[in-house]
Amino acid sequence: MSGIETTGVDACALPPAQDAAACALPGVASAHPERTWSGPGQQQRFGILRRTKSVAIVGASNNPARASYFVATYLLSSTAYDVYLVNPRESEILGQPVYASLADLPVAPDIVDVFRRHEDLPGVAQEAVDAGAQTLWLQLGSWNEDAAAIAEGAGLSVVMDRCIKIEHARFHGGLHLAGFDTGVISSHRQLLAR
Repeated sequence: MSGIETTGVDACALPPAQDAAACALPGVASAHPERTWSGPGQQQRFGILRRTKSVAIVGASNNPARASYFVATYLLSSTAYDVYLVNPRESEILGQPVYASLADLPVAPDIVDVFRRHEDLPGVAQEAVDAGAQTLWLQLGSWNEDAAAIAEGAGLSVVMDRCIKIEHARFHGGLHLAGFDTGVISSHRQLLAR
């Protein structure tokens, strides 16, 4: 025996938080130690998407190779959202009119989904606040705590480093390993005739 007495419920208690580092794999550091902001959990993200009626995509592109084009295509074809595209250099994308800025939209969007460079994100966050948005959503790879502070300071919800298409499809049963709806409901592989 180690000489440490363990009785009752204390024997099953988790170690204190400061001892949690002892369980980490040796030589493996946090992927993003500079990140201090903590975003909404799965249930909160689901709630945001459920309450949403309109999405403005800032940085929408007419280039089919761009993620913003793929996301716009998905939102227009697979959701009931009113989708507004924002890009001052375009006039039409996917047959939809394109607005020069969030201030030009005919409605206050529920979600402002952002595809812009890192240094532009605080400015877009302020534009989202000024436009009356409810949520600032920064796409995969986008993380800016200054932008989050601006949005949260004005009462907006903030989601960062997550794809709205992936999140929507995951919550609504349309996400396969490759990101496409396979139509298969079972977790078993389909048996094919030989």
